[in-house]
This record gives sequence, structure tokens and C-alpha cells, in this order.
Amino acid sequence: MKKVKVGIIQQRKTGDVAENRRRLAQEIARLADEGAELIVNQELHDSLYFCQTEDPSLCDLAVDLKEPIAYYGELAKKHGVVIVTSLYERRAPGLYHNTAVVLEKDGTVAGKYRKMHIPDDPAYYEKFYFTPGDLGFEPIDTSVGRLGVLVCWDQWYPEAARLMALRGAEMLIYPTAIGWESSDTADEQARQRDAWMTVQRGHAVANGLPVVTVNRVGHEEDPSGATNGIQFWGTSFVAGPQGELLHQSPSDSEESVVVEVDLARSEAVRRWWPFLRDRRIDAYAGLTRRYLD
Repeated sequence: MKKVKVGIIQQRKTGDVAENRRRLAQEIARLADEGAELIVNQELHDSLYFCQTEDPSLCDLAVDLKEPIAYYGELAKKHGVVIVTSLYERRAPGLYHNTAVVLEKDGTVAGKYRKMHIPDDPAYYEKFYFTPGDLGFEPIDTSVGRLGVLVCWDQWYPEAARLMALRGAEMLIYPTAIGWESSDTADEQARQRDAWMTVQRGHAVANGLPVVTVNRVGHEEDPSGATNGIQFWGTSFVAGPQGELLHQSPSDSEESVVVEVDLARSEAVRRWWPFLRDRRIDAYAGLTRRYLD
């Protein structure tokens, strides 16, 4: 049986990058001591979620990946764990990506993924900051398995999950930053969070794969004052290949926890529910069009 102990880190963030990294290093060490082999962080974990406004000066948060890779690579090597990071990549002047980098247990880069789907909504002005990814939907091979790493807004798209599955991913992983705006009613808030969990659990079911989603938590102010900021809803979770919840974090507090995931279970589930076998690939050409008029 191929079982992997996955550590997830759900945290509040501040504007102090060094402090955010220090707190992450502390939790990575603790989870490694508890037996974690793979540790997944939330989206853009080194800073506040800066996309609430369109401010060119905030592009200064983008970094050459060599520096954070060295920092998190050293942590991966020190503790003997695979680490999934989420970073604001400065590729060239004026060219930036929302990039996940996976570090192997020896500190080397196993691979990276640049966020493909970029939202542009009130308080989530990501198109201002991020160029859509150009690395495709390619799983990353690691010592703990083949990881289908995607990022936040990607989690709403079944096509992204499916392509990762078709390329042999053994697990879908979503670093995330999502929450409520204060003007939403309690009923609307519940609908949004339920939809968010449901669609990702659906990806687990449709592809027969476990899903690991790590969100941030806590309130972050809108620097412009145009909104009342975002209350990130936490609720990080791990689901099995039938969508079953293996763990769910609280919506209002930090949590770091180790969850055991049985990767071998996917084989049995896909035998019971052979969705990949029964796909009508001869009839799906329309999926490559924006809309069928």
C-alpha cells in the first residue's frame, strides 16, 4: 500500500515577509517531526494577498525564484520533506507569474507550475499582476508520488483536473487564497464555500484521485478602502478518491496537521467507477471552443 503523510499549513498572514517565512519554517519543522513526508502551503504564502487593489508598486513583491527556492529548499533538505510552495515570480520586468514550486527532499527543484486560470473580480484583481501560465498542466514527479499541482482559481475548472489525471497525476493539490467580502449575506457565504468544496470533491470523484486544498485564514484589509477587505474562510481539506473528506480545517483559525493519504486506493476506486474507460473522446471536440453557438 502506498500511503503518504501530508502536512497542510493554514495560516493568517502579515505584511512582513520575513515573519511569514519564520512562522512557516516553524510549522514545517513541527509537521516533519510528526511524520509528514509532503507539506503543502497556501497560495502566495510569503505575503498578504495583495490583489485586492491594482497598485503597480505591489509588483515589487515579485521575486526571482532563486531566492525563495534557496530558502524553502534548505528547509526541505533539513527536514527531509517534499514542500509545495506558492510564489510571486518575477520572470522579467513587467512579466510576473503566480507560480508553485515543488522542492524535493534533498532541496532540489522537482518542478514548477504557473497558474493558468487568472481571475479578475472585485478584490481579486489578479489579471493586473499575473501573466497566465505557459507550462501547461503537467504533473510533477517527486519521491512521494506524481503531484498534479494547480493554484486556486484553477480549482473551478474540471478540464485542468482532468488533464492532470490523464497525464498520470496521483494527487491533485491546490494552494488557495479565497474568502468572503463582508457585504455577502450569511446564506450567500455558505453557498460560496459549499460550492468551492463541492467542485473540488467532484474533481476527486471524476478522476479517482485524492485532493489536497490549503487555504489561508483571517481578515485582510483592502488598502484602497473600496471594500471591507476579505475574510479568508480557511476550511483547508483533504479528500479521498471518492470525494470522502479525510480532514477539514476550521474556517476561523489557524491549523497545521498531518493527514494520511492512501494513493493506492485510487486503483480500486477506478476499477469500481471506470470513468476514464467510458469517456467518449470521439465526441468531445467542442470542449476546445469558447462556446457552441
